[in-house]
Amino acid sequence: MDAPRRTYASPLRTAQAEQTRERVLRAAAAQFAAHGYAGTSLGSIAAQAGVAVGTVKLTGAKHELLLAAFELVFSGRESRDPIMSERSAQELVEATPTDQLPELVAAVAAELNARAATLWTAVTAAANTDDAVRQAVDDLLERRRADFRLIVAAFDDRGLVADGADRAELAAILSFLASPEGYRQLVHESGLSPDRYKQWLARAIRQVVIDQPPAG
Repeated sequence: MDAPRRTYASPLRTAQAEQTRERVLRAAAAQFAAHGYAGTSLGSIAAQAGVAVGTVKLTGAKHELLLAAFELVFSGRESRDPIMSERSAQELVEATPTDQLPELVAAVAAELNARAATLWTAVTAAANTDDAVRQAVDDLLERRRADFRLIVAAFDDRGLVADGADRAELAAILSFLASPEGYRQLVHESGLSPDRYKQWLARAIRQVVIDQPPAG
């Protein structure tokens, strides 16, 4: 009898496939941000990525490309977990002095929003016409809320949250303040510089979490 055929994964082939996927997703991000969901074709993504349209199709359906591209551009990785659940994020918080936590959260939010606020507009617009995108957006928003619940917990662990404060309400308010929509309105539409936005957001976080008296 013939020996069973040995199967193996080539590390080089795997790395090449990952690089191609990232190139396609970054091209998709650029196209969706520039032309919107309806105005972007698989052909235009392929042209920008320098690959065949078939390669783009193998990477995912159009709505999957949009969502994966947003995750990659926004957080630097494709994952369904909150950013704050990652050990690297937790270590960054742990290494930050207590009195600088608002500035840390503001700086991270400013960086992430600068990467993806325009693309987020394309995502939310697509959710109005595509059921699959709408369901994914609901999931993304829940992950955002989960991140800010973890951020409030980090403030709480340092003794920065007032007794009697509603932690869930604080998380909701911070999610609103640091949203891509807010960044786009203040920076893209109203002309605040990214540094000015970051300073404003740090002050707002400090006022909401630390200086706000407990709800009565």
